[in-house]
Amino acid sequence: MPDVLKLDIEENAAIDTWFGIGGQADRLARPVNIDELRQCLRIDPNLKIMGDGANLLVADGGVRELVASLERLNDAEIGGDGLVRAEAGVDLPRLVLDTVRAGLEGLHTLAGVPATIGGAIAMNAGGKYGEVFDHLVEVTTLDRNGQLRTEPVSAFEAGYRDGGLNGRIAVEAVFQLNPGDASNIRERFKTIMAEKKHSQPMGERCAGCVFKNPVLSEAINGIGSANERVGAGLLIDRAGCKGLTVGGASVSERHANFMVVDKDRATAADVIELIGRVQAIVRERFGVKLATEVIIWGRP
Repeated sequence: MPDVLKLDIEENAAIDTWFGIGGQADRLARPVNIDELRQCLRIDPNLKIMGDGANLLVADGGVRELVASLERLNDAEIGGDGLVRAEAGVDLPRLVLDTVRAGLEGLHTLAGVPATIGGAIAMNAGGKYGEVFDHLVEVTTLDRNGQLRTEPVSAFEAGYRDGGLNGRIAVEAVFQLNPGDASNIRERFKTIMAEKKHSQPMGERCAGCVFKNPVLSEAINGIGSANERVGAGLLIDRAGCKGLTVGGASVSERHANFMVVDKDRATAADVIELIGRVQAIVRERFGVKLATEVIIWGRP
């Protein structure tokens, strides 16, 4: 087993998120294999795992726990039979595009979803066209004791924005896709991307959807029926929150479930306060409590 001291750990390291704001990691490691990831767990069992930072906000005070970026666990194999194997650090948009070009149907429904494979599995990332677990057949995880397990997807109780990992770290996944007509798959991919570019602030500094889509406990006129999952963005929009601003952070005018930041002026505290204001307004207007989809790390 490699010596713990050989693991390269950066101190006071920047945490690269899509927001581009927030504090640093007291310690950050970039393991290149499972043994090094195990070393990270031995150093700090409360280790925080990150992919490309698409769904992450780091508080201005930074993160005390050891942070492990899985960016170097990035091997992927695409078979002509539709079997796709990918490590946790593989970029999901890149893998989606590669499978589309290979004429494989399935992951194209995740066009425009920002994530790495590991993070996408942890939160069962997706949208109205599909979720990551739709085509997963097998996941390899590492638990906090360093035990590696490879299990069929049926072993995980995945739900809405929850992969059912229960604290385990996804390190590799296997998908089964369907060979199909490449031109047709490519056109469907382009259609989804065009829709997202039109409806979401993809060119601005943001981090995907801020809130999970809630299930209504009772009907709300013009929004949805009791027990129906409705768009958080619709509730935020109808509550009049588009354009609401705190410091350098604001609710997007294009899509109300996105918050955009001015990197030169915004702080993580601005975003956190804005999240709280939106939650309070929506709860007062509709009686609905919005839960965050974006993950917040660290100390204020």
